[in-house]
Amino acid sequence: MEPSQQDKLLWKIAKKRAAFKKHLSTYVIVNLFLWAIWWFTQGRHDGHYGVPWPVWPMVGWGLGLGFNYFSAYGPADKQSAVEHEYEKLKREQGR
Repeated sequence: MEPSQQDKLLWKIAKKRAAFKKHLSTYVIVNLFLWAIWWFTQGRHDGHYGVPWPVWPMVGWGLGLGFNYFSAYGPADKQSAVEHEYEKLKREQGR
């Protein structure tokens, strides 16, 4: 891989990771707000032990956040994943 291509790949990875960090902070802030709404409206006074409603947006959004994390911190592209597996196989074969 020539240097300019590598720089473009690193720039792409850096942008994905910065976007993930922003997404994560938004997730935390919004979900804290949702839990606060729940707590002050019914959480303290709720007599039954059902699942609090803020769990559902947390789970749904959390799945999306998980995919975003894998996109940002997983293999950069298909070719690098193939190269990684090739190098791993070479080490296993003792070459």
